[in-house]
Amino acid sequence: MKAKVYFSREITPESVLKLYRLLGRELEGRVAVKVHSGEKGNQNFLRPDFWKPVIDHVQGTVVECNTAYKGARYKTEDHLQLFHDHGWDLFPVDLLDAEGPDLELPIKGGKQIQKNFVGRNLANYDSMLVLSHFKGHPMGGYGGAIKQLSIGVGSSYGKAYIHGAGDPEKIWTADHDSFLESMADAATSVVDYLKGNVVYVNVMKNMSVDCDCCAVAEDPCMADIGVLVSEDPVAVDQACLDLVYAATDDPGQAHLLERIESRNGVKTIEAAAALGLGSREYELVEV
Repeated sequence: MKAKVYFSREITPESVLKLYRLLGRELEGRVAVKVHSGEKGNQNFLRPDFWKPVIDHVQGTVVECNTAYKGARYKTEDHLQLFHDHGWDLFPVDLLDAEGPDLELPIKGGKQIQKNFVGRNLANYDSMLVLSHFKGHPMGGYGGAIKQLSIGVGSSYGKAYIHGAGDPEKIWTADHDSFLESMADAATSVVDYLKGNVVYVNVMKNMSVDCDCCAVAEDPCMADIGVLVSEDPVAVDQACLDLVYAATDDPGQAHLLERIESRNGVKTIEAAAALGLGSREYELVEV
């Protein structure tokens, strides 16, 4: 059975909540809401007021982890200050790896890594709402749901472990495809830990070739496309890629596709599908 991906070309806080409700899957218990707080200086990240209706609806706690590289999100105190500066005080905020030790998750059948290190506070939650800003990425080619599950939930050490395909010392030098496959491996462990109680929202807005983790990022190169919601992280990322490829009249399409293709971004989706994280076959339900 194909995964359902609900899609709206209306990009508003209200449309995000509408699609979440259409999905018919209410997250229960203590809900972690994975966001990207936006690196200091980044102009493209999606602001907290955009996400407010859906976060309020699930009564969730905004979560993130510290980075593995120096910047405003590297140390807990600086990261919490950035959350404040960027307006995330609208919600309760939890830096999952603010206090060690990390929570080690096993990976069943991982192609590159067999364990994943996430913020220990993940143990405090029963389900997760993954809010992703779909755009390019300097290393992954693109950033979406799978990246949020893997690098996003990974602790500072866990991020280095994934980037290094199991060797944190090789954070920037590991074989590239091995890094991409490691992201898929890590993502499966988070979904397994939460027993599949996860919903994914991808927003195709402010689509730069650069990630929200870039303090100095290029401005968006493509026109906004829409909001997508699914219970399948592979399907929702694949649908976003397909919508980019379909936007043949957009003058910025070639620039974004060059970033995605030059980094072999689809490899992460292929690897995640092979692991059974989700399906590349989907039904796009336009609302």
